[in-house]
Amino acid sequence: MVQLYNLHPFGSQQVVPCKLEPERFCGGGRDALFVAAGCKVEAFAVAGQELCQPRCAFSTLGRVLCLAYSEAGDYLAAIEEKNKATFLRAYVNWRSKRTENCRVCIRMVGHNVEAPFNDTYKDQMSIIEMPLTEAPLCISCCPAKGDLLVGCTNKLVLFSLKCQIINEEFSILDFERSLIIHISNIIPVEISFCVGYIALMSDLEVLILKLKSDPKNGENVNHQPHKTNNPMKQTEGASNETLQLESDDFVICQKPMELLGEKSSQSGISVTLESTGLADEKIKYYHVQHLLYKRFAPDISSYVLADDIKLHSLQLLPIYQTGSLTSGRKNLSQEKELLSLFCFFSLPHVGYLYMVVKSVELMSVYQYPEKSQQAVLTPQFLHVIASNNLQCFTVRCSAAAAREEDPYVDTTLKACPPVSMDVCALRIQLFIGLKAICHFKNHLILLTKADPETIPERRESPKRLLSRKGTSVKLKTPPVAEAGWNLYIVDTISPVQLYKEMVDYSNTYKTAKTQSCIHLLSEAHLLVRAALMDASQLEPGEKAELLEAFKESCGHLGDCYSRLDTQYSHLALPYYKMSGLSMAEVLTRADWVLEDGSQKYERGLIFYINHSLYENLDEELSEELAAKVVEMFHVAEPKQLPHILCSPSMKNINPLTAMSYLRKLDTSGFSSILVTLTKAALALKMGDLDMHRNEMKSHPEMKLVCGFILEPRLLMHQRKGQIVPTELAAHLKDTQPGLLVAAVLGLQKNNKMGIEEADSFFKINACSHYGLIYPWVNVLISSDSLVDKSYREDLSKLQTLWWKKLLPELCHRIKCDGEKGQLYLSSLKETLSVVAVELELRDFLNVLPEDGTAAFFLPYLLYCSQKKSLT
Repeated sequence: MVQLYNLHPFGSQQVVPCKLEPERFCGGGRDALFVAAGCKVEAFAVAGQELCQPRCAFSTLGRVLCLAYSEAGDYLAAIEEKNKATFLRAYVNWRSKRTENCRVCIRMVGHNVEAPFNDTYKDQMSIIEMPLTEAPLCISCCPAKGDLLVGCTNKLVLFSLKCQIINEEFSILDFERSLIIHISNIIPVEISFCVGYIALMSDLEVLILKLKSDPKNGENVNHQPHKTNNPMKQTEGASNETLQLESDDFVICQKPMELLGEKSSQSGISVTLESTGLADEKIKYYHVQHLLYKRFAPDISSYVLADDIKLHSLQLLPIYQTGSLTSGRKNLSQEKELLSLFCFFSLPHVGYLYMVVKSVELMSVYQYPEKSQQAVLTPQFLHVIASNNLQCFTVRCSAAAAREEDPYVDTTLKACPPVSMDVCALRIQLFIGLKAICHFKNHLILLTKADPETIPERRESPKRLLSRKGTSVKLKTPPVAEAGWNLYIVDTISPVQLYKEMVDYSNTYKTAKTQSCIHLLSEAHLLVRAALMDASQLEPGEKAELLEAFKESCGHLGDCYSRLDTQYSHLALPYYKMSGLSMAEVLTRADWVLEDGSQKYERGLIFYINHSLYENLDEELSEELAAKVVEMFHVAEPKQLPHILCSPSMKNINPLTAMSYLRKLDTSGFSSILVTLTKAALALKMGDLDMHRNEMKSHPEMKLVCGFILEPRLLMHQRKGQIVPTELAAHLKDTQPGLLVAAVLGLQKNNKMGIEEADSFFKINACSHYGLIYPWVNVLISSDSLVDKSYREDLSKLQTLWWKKLLPELCHRIKCDGEKGQLYLSSLKETLSVVAVELELRDFLNVLPEDGTAAFFLPYLLYCSQKKSLT
């Protein structure tokens, strides 16, 4: 399903001042646009919204059939035709060509350039001839490395981009024919190549492969052809025997098929590798991984032209590693690291977008309102041309890449709109006579021709289009270019500008609380996220503006999910976190009052506030907002009230207000030890000691300890990473130290408090008889000393515990844990100091560990033995 919004993604428009009707054109890099007509290529500079300026022109060997530009190496590759023969050439250093009559260096691929020619080569455009044994049909340049892949009838040829060093000051670009990929049973009409991934397409088939190299353990690529143990090759593959069965009365129609992953090796298409590289030993060890095979069946219900059933616009789109958008982490490496890769191809009325890294899966299907002629995929949009309009669709590449980049997306920390979200058409812009389209940066290059379309030389029977061996229908080229054509540059507006328009548009849905509001705001969020991932296209200062829009979009999405009572309401939490909004700012944005004047607190807002108050944020709500939070939870989740009131963010709550809500819990039959302890803490805050004592006496001490375990924030808060005792803890230190020690021990035992936290806690509360050592003083009366009743009174002073387990454990941890050794050692020494005072020598000896470390304890044994004489 495709939703339609009438937005304005297209901005300024200008005309390319080319002299002849363009036959082929392509763009790329910072500002390069190439237009081929006849035996000439014109290069233009496209910068910002200024006029397109001619840069240079150069002659070709013949009529250009195919153009491809590589930003890596800054070269132009072309397939040219002369006297019914085709040639492959690369134009290098073309920026140095000032006039059309300037000298040009023509050399064969792999030709060694010697030092005496360095000055000549430095200022000349070079044309590199690349001879092939078979006619080239299509070409593609790797956007990351600049390698050139050439498609021929029965094979693909890989030319690796090389840098030939002449001397310390001068080097030139060259190519090496490094690999031949023999492919049977499919004739490539279009190919796309990106960092080892290869996509090739015939009229009705698509095949995606990956070249994998292993220089140590890989097998040499001069191996036997890959055999496919699959009967489809005999029964369904388009062989010569099958074609011979076709006649005027019969049509052989193959079934549509989709094979993912390694199953695609069963397509009946055999792939064999042949290494031809000499310089780089690494390339000699390649093997092929099959990723996708998809075959379409033609519609034979009516006789139609070839263009009505052919695939078009094959494209691989890479997205590179950028670093987390919200962590501020920067990618220090200049070399691009592939994060995710997407493959797009299209039939006349429907387009398909696949993700092909790690796993191969269909992401989106695009249904066009009219028959498409060509399409280009960008990180932000899919642009499709029909005969009379330019269509702009949203894509899900950034959503998929975000999940590859950040494993914590879709948790309580971060979120991203789902890949499965419906795509939408942002705009359908009228253009008369559209013929072709290409894209680079934020520029769309459109060829229009308003006169009647050219007529095919001949019509072919549809049955000829059903086999892999069928050839494309060629259009008759007029001998003289006719009037009525134009080559336009249409700039897409900045992502931030379009984002703002989408947010404004979403306000029309805001009051209705519909999913359409979330959908459009999600589109706006993905637009900004995609622009941030495409960092190479950002202008100076634009990234800061995009990051601000990114945070703002997260706030808008947080507002949506906080208002809606749906299964996705929990997403309010991660979006608000990513927005950078404080809890107070979120609360002031919330819609408290409904249209009928009543108040309703939706699940998303409750979820966000509840989690935020549990996370010990260094933020204190005002008295007014704290009261609003208490009222909210009293209505929506009353059982959470004691926990909410214990949060340090609720410090400014009026204790009388809080107490009134807690008493309502009691009258409604809801009572627990937590309510009692919370009321006791509030009574202290109000200065009502009698109420405090009454609440603390209403439960036995062990139940109070359980209450502290359920809610540790009754005793301690975290402020800027430090443990701060509460007013209740300070009061217990003076009035009920035994209860406080037992509670802290319970917290430590139940993993609610770490050893460092206990250490810090007991240091704002240290006193003569109550200090750091008490968490460690677990006294167990030895079996021998139990006989002598006179020791019980002394031992009871050391507390409700187990000595024989404590000391060996302390000794063991001191030896094993280097980081915390000093802490344990300090605890052990203070413990031994008290033990030496409180125990008799016999009992002290009974509790010492037997691990050969008696020397450590000698000073304490000596002190223990002299204790009576000292007293």
